[in-house]
Amino acid sequence: MDVVIGTGKGFFPLESDLIEMAQTKVHRNKRQVTILIIWMILWEVGSESIQYSVLEETESGMFVANLTKDLGLKRGELAERGAQVVFKGNRQHLQLDPQTYDLLLNEKLDREELCGSTEPCVLPFQVLLENPLQFFQAALRVRDINDHAPEFPTREMLLKISEITTPGKLFPLKMAQDLDAGSNGLQSYIISSNPHFHVLTRIRSDGRKFPELVLDKALDREEQPELRLTLTALDGGSPPRSGTTEIQILVLDINDNAPEFAQEQYEAQIPENNSLGSLIITVSARDLDAGSFGEVSYALFQVDDINQPFEINAITGEIRLRKTLDFEEFQSYHVDIEATDGGGLSGKCSLVIKVLDVNDNTPELTMSSLTSPIPENLPDIIVAVFSVSDADSGQNQQIVCSIDDNLPFLLRPSVENFYTLVTEGALDRESQAEYNITITVTDLGTPRLKTQHNITVTVSDVNDNAPAFSQTTYTLRVRENNSPALHIGSVSATDRDSGANAQVTYSLLPPADPQLPLASLVSINADNGQLFALRSLDYEALQAFEFGVRAADRGSPALSSQARVRVLVLDDNDNAPFVLYPPQNGSAPCTELVPRAAEAGYLVTKVVAVDGDSGQNPYLPLPEVAAVEARADPLTVYLVVALASVSSLFLFSVLVFVAVRLCRRSRAASAGRCSGPEGHFPGHLVDVSGAGTLSQSYQYEVCLRGGSGTSEFKFLKPIFPNFVESYMIQTYSI
Repeated sequence: MDVVIGTGKGFFPLESDLIEMAQTKVHRNKRQVTILIIWMILWEVGSESIQYSVLEETESGMFVANLTKDLGLKRGELAERGAQVVFKGNRQHLQLDPQTYDLLLNEKLDREELCGSTEPCVLPFQVLLENPLQFFQAALRVRDINDHAPEFPTREMLLKISEITTPGKLFPLKMAQDLDAGSNGLQSYIISSNPHFHVLTRIRSDGRKFPELVLDKALDREEQPELRLTLTALDGGSPPRSGTTEIQILVLDINDNAPEFAQEQYEAQIPENNSLGSLIITVSARDLDAGSFGEVSYALFQVDDINQPFEINAITGEIRLRKTLDFEEFQSYHVDIEATDGGGLSGKCSLVIKVLDVNDNTPELTMSSLTSPIPENLPDIIVAVFSVSDADSGQNQQIVCSIDDNLPFLLRPSVENFYTLVTEGALDRESQAEYNITITVTDLGTPRLKTQHNITVTVSDVNDNAPAFSQTTYTLRVRENNSPALHIGSVSATDRDSGANAQVTYSLLPPADPQLPLASLVSINADNGQLFALRSLDYEALQAFEFGVRAADRGSPALSSQARVRVLVLDDNDNAPFVLYPPQNGSAPCTELVPRAAEAGYLVTKVVAVDGDSGQNPYLPLPEVAAVEARADPLTVYLVVALASVSSLFLFSVLVFVAVRLCRRSRAASAGRCSGPEGHFPGHLVDVSGAGTLSQSYQYEVCLRGGSGTSEFKFLKPIFPNFVESYMIQTYSI
């Protein structure tokens, strides 16, 4: 492959051409010096862009260039910076080798398909590098090969020439077409050997070559009424290709005048969006002969031209549109018109039609790169790189890009038709985590056409928010003598970040008072902030204490905040030797050792609250209360008296049984502790049952260490606050 350095304003010869030029201009022993000077001049002039050259029809995957070397980059830098090759539109003619990042041919190229008759055929492209963003201008020149032969529109042409035509008369012929360009295109015409005609190769205004037949010797119809000649078109390839057609010449009797057009060349303009059938222009020719020799008919000379979108009325000479025009495909047309009289003589004129551009192409946006998500708290982040184009021309091709004003993003124009979308300052994910951005590309034509491209950009989280407690100070109240591991309250903190940055863990801070054994008093659940009392608290020993808690997230680096917790211990009046615990079953164990010199007995009064629902409440009224309620009924009174007698007898039996049991445990009492495992009373010691309204069994366990006298303690409050409708009071002397 050949590489040519250029400025983008013109193109320089390839290396083989330069060598050939140098060889023809300088002496052999000075050739290398001259070539070196020429290359140095070309490098200075064309340092702005790189041009690569390939032959058309080259197989895909063919090596084009070492892009790393041509751009002056380090090995592997193209891969590190995310290199891309960007052509106009969506067609990629070149590709980068994923391993070596050499420039390879992506597809087989057809110069005639890509550029038509335009020469040279140059496809500009950009090499886009990211991180940091950088552009390199380059171009790919597709060189023509001689893969097409000239072709005539018809295999045979018919000419009618009067026998009185004088030598030197010119007869235009239909030209051949060759899709190749440059030296491979059509170059000349030749005609088979004959005594009457030779052919000339002419060039018309659009550069195309056409043949003209020249009469060298007068014709004689009586001698030869018809001639057949072979017209050959040659291109400049090596070897040359050719195409032929047959010319049939009919020699006519005298028709003195050929039709003549009012103008040799007509010009017209037509917008590309004109409707089919619309009138473009009317041409006119006249013939001075009379009769059928003076009657003129019109025809398009090159009617089989594949790009011919026009038709002519054979009688009126009106030329109308028969095929839709596209300014982006063809900007002008050169049409040849022939007028023929009844005697077969003809005249010719040319019509140049210029197509006017109409804003009928919407702008195109090609996204080269898009970065999402993007981190918050960082300014000037390149979010997207894209290019815009418009197939129209002039004002219709000028483009304006925009986005909504209320978005924290900016559009910045880059080289040529490239733009970058960047952040305007730092973004805050907690304020908005996602942005829907509409890029609007509008041309400046009339009417204005636009294209909208929607992209979604998400903002990734950065750990920039510390957890925040719902309160700066928490006050908790705990009644003394609590059970260990009691849940006494909770603290709560939230973090506005997301993911691991929002996951909060709780911990206790070292106490301000080093004498406070915080680690043995409370603990905190690291996941949910629940606080627990690790041991039973004593109001007389510790009425209140404070400590700090910390909430930290799991981000990197981790952020945290603190709050204060104050715990108030509530007095439970626990100086009595007995306490009702647990309150559900009515047991009254000792809370401390009773000295032998203390009271010989205690009067225990138990209060049971009843909520009035006998179906659900296990604590029913005592017999004394039932007797009062039945006092109005004599029968009820007798029943109550009988029940009281039986109960008294049963109670006396129980007391005797208790006395016997106490004597048996005198050794345990003298040791200073109550009988039973771990100082607790067995649950089956005394079973007091009654008839009538006292259907629930109660157990009372008492342990004394000796002495005489009486004392009493009473529970005057209901065990459960909702049992408020009635109370049952029993008093026992011990």
